[in-house]
Amino acid sequence: MVSKNQIKLITSLQLKKFRNQHQLFIAEGVKVIQELLQSNFVLEHLYVTDTIFDNVSIAQKTIIDERELKKISALNTPSSCLAIFKIPPQSKMHENGLLVALDSIRDPGNLGTIIRLCDWFGVKDLVCSEETVDVYNPKVVQASMGSIARVNVNYLDLNNFISSTTLPIFGTFMDGKSIYTQQLPSEGILVFGNEANGISPVLEKNIKNKIAIPRFGNIQKTESLNVATAAAIFLSEFRRNNQQ
Repeated sequence: MVSKNQIKLITSLQLKKFRNQHQLFIAEGVKVIQELLQSNFVLEHLYVTDTIFDNVSIAQKTIIDERELKKISALNTPSSCLAIFKIPPQSKMHENGLLVALDSIRDPGNLGTIIRLCDWFGVKDLVCSEETVDVYNPKVVQASMGSIARVNVNYLDLNNFISSTTLPIFGTFMDGKSIYTQQLPSEGILVFGNEANGISPVLEKNIKNKIAIPRFGNIQKTESLNVATAAAIFLSEFRRNNQQ
């Protein structure tokens, strides 16, 4: 059974200020929770409607019914489980290899998908501006499908970082050079901008390499690609260019 105080705490974690206050976040779904349990994330407590996760101690697990799960879930259609994990301190960033930087990405689904793409394409470090949606937002965690366990996400002053790094910077723009004609390095920082406004003018000043995905349709009236879709194409091209 879930107490009123537990319900209040769990539902409060849907908001960033309470996640920061308690240093906790929620994860839902068997796959997501399993991925996090197998990582360095520390489990605070697990709520399940069935006898699953036998590897979790009785002290850290509460059996609840579907009605109770609906009260604490952030999903419209709750899964069979919800877990609370501790938010770890930011890990040190590795300034080598291929990094992805996000400038004010606001949609949780986009951030979660980009984290999953980084995991797929072997990008270990994701750098986010301080205006980017919180990585521990429940919708981000859900969309990442557990990949937050394997991608190091850091929030910082992105302009300072870009202006001081020695790695080559590649910014994604509508009017950039075609990604398909460029010789792409194995190391560098790939920058994606806000869904509505793109990369900010302040950040653009520090980006010399502007790249784009060309449109091939005859009419060419599509304004832009979804940022997560674009990230998949750009990352694929960077990796393809550096296959041995």
